[in-house]
Amino acid sequence: MTELAGRHGAVNLGQGFPDSDGPAGMLEVARVAIAEGCNQYPPGRGLSVLRAAIVRDRARIGLDYEAEGEVLVTVGASEAVSAAILGLVEPGREVVVIEPYFDLYAAAIAMAGARRRTARLVPDGDGFTLDVDSLRAAITPATRMIVVNTPHNPTGAVLDRAALLAIAEIACEHDLLVLSDEVYEHLTFDGVEHVSLGTLPGMRERTIVVSSAGKRFSVTGWKVGWACAPAPLLEGILAAKQPLTFASGGPFQLAVAHALDNEQEWTAHWCAKLSDKREFLSNALRAAGFGVRHSAGSYYLCADVAPLGEPDALDFCRAMPERIGVAAVPVRVFADDIAPWQTLVRFTCCKRDATLTEAARRLTRSA
Repeated sequence: MTELAGRHGAVNLGQGFPDSDGPAGMLEVARVAIAEGCNQYPPGRGLSVLRAAIVRDRARIGLDYEAEGEVLVTVGASEAVSAAILGLVEPGREVVVIEPYFDLYAAAIAMAGARRRTARLVPDGDGFTLDVDSLRAAITPATRMIVVNTPHNPTGAVLDRAALLAIAEIACEHDLLVLSDEVYEHLTFDGVEHVSLGTLPGMRERTIVVSSAGKRFSVTGWKVGWACAPAPLLEGILAAKQPLTFASGGPFQLAVAHALDNEQEWTAHWCAKLSDKREFLSNALRAAGFGVRHSAGSYYLCADVAPLGEPDALDFCRAMPERIGVAAVPVRVFADDIAPWQTLVRFTCCKRDATLTEAARRLTRSA
């Protein structure tokens, strides 16, 4: 979709990255670190100053970790997810993902020699929630891990405490690991609460909590993420991570450490702006005739092309950059069972106001 956007001069609302920078203080720390020579390998587990800042940050949401043995800095959340699956899931075992799911999960499961099984999100009003029965049905004696992503890419759903308690109950009942991808944890809207799975009863010892700086501080290109887990689990993740990348950029780690301790106000402001952007884009899509689904968090919202008389979102998205001048992603590419997602399109709302205004102009002009 990004390639098509470039070919046709389309506004790219497909790929999930902002087109504006993060907090100035954080950027300045990175510049100074580069100028002062912090340009060689940091420790494989990550700089101690960043791991300590991650511990303080996790404590604010009720998670207690030791910086030395329970925190691992990774090359973005993507590496944390991949290394957790590669390091903790044996070949031939099964991993349950909740569809639609971020496509990285399937690739990491395949690389681990494991098998993918799926639970599903289902409509809940104009949003989505977990079908708990589908999760129970996906568990077999071969299951090793459940992967949970909330706030959710691609739908913007935020799983409530009841759904997360149901996941915790299933994980404890079957003695499963849970990989909790929480990269959008600070980007929820309308007072919706994000609950970290690791805070629920019986879950700390079996949960790998993954997050990153990229989405929270608008520096997706820095690729600074982390995994937090009990030491025995983290050792398995580290064993997979070391031959993948060994370490990530030292200057960026110093800057992220600064941001975690000092830029909470910036994050709150960014979240409020993102909520406004979501509303603006939702209204533009409605005006263009789309059926818009509610997004409670993340960078994304979904819209239905069926009211436009379009039977397939994939065909629609392939034609949209040339026909309308806007690019987006069909949700069906994130699912094994495409039928429930056949006509849904994922749009990203994390762009500058001018970018979204131009996209809205093109969408409404084509209506």
